[in-house]
Amino acid sequence: MRHLLGYLALCTVVLGPLPVGAHKAKDSGPVTAHHGGQALAVGPYHLELVAADGDLTLYVTDHSDNAIPTHGARAKATIQHGTEKARTQVELEPSGENTLKGAGTFTINPDTGIIVFLRMPEQDAHAARFTPRQATNKTPGTEGTQHRHK
Repeated sequence: MRHLLGYLALCTVVLGPLPVGAHKAKDSGPVTAHHGGQALAVGPYHLELVAADGDLTLYVTDHSDNAIPTHGARAKATIQHGTEKARTQVELEPSGENTLKGAGTFTINPDTGIIVFLRMPEQDAHAARFTPRQATNKTPGTEGTQHRHK
C-alpha cells in the first residue's frame, strides 16, 4: 500500500504539469491580424474582426492560421459605443471559406466595443470582446518627448 501511494504521488508530480504545456506559447501570445482588423485567440480559434460603418466581417482560423470553414456556423455581434446603453445587434452569416459577414445601420467610432458570439457546427459556443482601439495622437518628431528621466 505504501508503494502504491508513493507511485501515485510520483505520477502526480511528473504528469501534473503536462496539461499546462499543451497550449504552446505561440497560442498565448499576440494574434496577428491579417486583414486589417483586430484579432483575438478564442478557444480553439483565432478570430479577426474587420469593422466598418454598416459592415462587419469575421475571419475564423485555427491557432496555426489555417482557415476554418464557416459553413453552418452561427454568429451574432453586439455593438456598443462607449458607455451608452443603446446596443445594436447584427447577425453574421457564413460568406466564403472562413468568413462570416453582417450588415446593419451602425457606425464605428474610436470608442466602439463589439462582442461576438460564435457557434461552429457541433462545437461549443465562444465569445470574443473586441475593445475600442486606442487613439494614437503622435505627430512626426514628437515621439519620446513626454518621457523624461530625473
